Amino acid sequence: MSGLSAGVRLAYYEKKVCILERHTTIGGLNSFYRLRRRNYDVGLHAITNYAEPGTKRGPLSKLLRQLRMTWEDFDLRPQLRSSIVFPGCRLEFTNQFNDFVQQVAEAFPDQIDGFQKLVERIAGHDALNLQRATVSARQVVSEYIGDPRLVDMIFCPLMFYGSATPRDMDFSQFVIMFRSIFHEGFGRPFEGIRLILKKLVRHFRSLGGDLRLRAGVSEIRHREGRATSVLLDDGTEIETDNILSSAGAAETMRMISSQQPPPEAVPGDISFVESISVMDKQPSSLGHDQTIVFYCDSPEFHYERPDVPVDLRSGIICSPNNFDYSEPLEDGRIRITALANPHYWMNLPEEQYVAEKDLWNQRIIASAVQHIPDFREHVVDTDVFTPRTIRRFTGHLNGCVYGAPDKSVNGQTELSNLFLCGTDQGFLGIVGAMLSGITIANRYLLR
Repeated sequence: MSGLSAGVRLAYYEKKVCILERHTTIGGLNSFYRLRRRNYDVGLHAITNYAEPGTKRGPLSKLLRQLRMTWEDFDLRPQLRSSIVFPGCRLEFTNQFNDFVQQVAEAFPDQIDGFQKLVERIAGHDALNLQRATVSARQVVSEYIGDPRLVDMIFCPLMFYGSATPRDMDFSQFVIMFRSIFHEGFGRPFEGIRLILKKLVRHFRSLGGDLRLRAGVSEIRHREGRATSVLLDDGTEIETDNILSSAGAAETMRMISSQQPPPEAVPGDISFVESISVMDKQPSSLGHDQTIVFYCDSPEFHYERPDVPVDLRSGIICSPNNFDYSEPLEDGRIRITALANPHYWMNLPEEQYVAEKDLWNQRIIASAVQHIPDFREHVVDTDVFTPRTIRRFTGHLNGCVYGAPDKSVNGQTELSNLFLCGTDQGFLGIVGAMLSGITIANRYLLR
């Protein structure tokens, strides 16, 4: 998404742009596929930073202006309502921030003053400053909120949707995710992520951009501190003036260095297993009308690479059906996501890998139906992806979803004309990733 957005932005200003993609389709971590005559989204639960069509301010409005695209091109529908569920406590939220404030006030009356002061701190923080310093979000939040359960409940959706750092986040990233989830909220295109991707590609090509699939980069060649060309997997060499890489910091450094990987680009290891169930009924007909449920069954929220194959103590339950559509989706869907140990899944023999996917799919669903109606007897098809799937189709080391813990916020690398955008630049979510590509293109290639 970041590469496509950067490409559109540059092509609009008549730069000669080529986008290189190793996979057979576009989108990277947010793509789509077809299996057994059904369409599936990869990665997309919801798009954060929702705004009503015509809104003049906010990240989504800025994105559309920068890309010269319309609200209809994204066709986003708002969420119905979502929740954060911990033992003995539940906080619901919608795309109206005051609803969440009221929930906090009712559930944690002794913490609401501190929460309001935290909101003021968030409002005054410049999270998009590319020269910002890294500060622990937990440390900052704990200055305002004294109840550790409320702290964990706030962090749970923000970390699940954007943290590459175990147990914590950089405060600027915390601010970005807090605003995008609680202030602005969730939306989803009726036709899924393929709608946005196809319109981006069509727009890019109409501006003269060149998109090449099955064109993976194996090496970035350089001389005297500047990138000079890229070598493709098939041996083709393409000379270049500048490179933007959305492959990730460690992955990009491996293309320019013989070290595996260089010390300054350590890959992340936060990854997930996701279970996708297709049902013969809409979830609402079973009594489940929530868009997303972030749940934690233990007294403390743990966010790190688990020692076991899948951490069943917490997860995300998403139903793509439960957005505000004018007509229902054809199939009922339930998607359940949980933290996974990438090293376990990478090293399994193929036969055992298939069996383990089935076993842990059943366990993930069993943990989730403690929080939603039991839908298992209505399942007509399933699919499961693991860290191994992510590595195979995106090239991300360890199957990491949110990249390296240490972000290259200014996008610069050791080569003066090679820049990072996307996950390891530091803007988060689908809208954030797209703004990352645009921001780096604007800063270094259009000024």
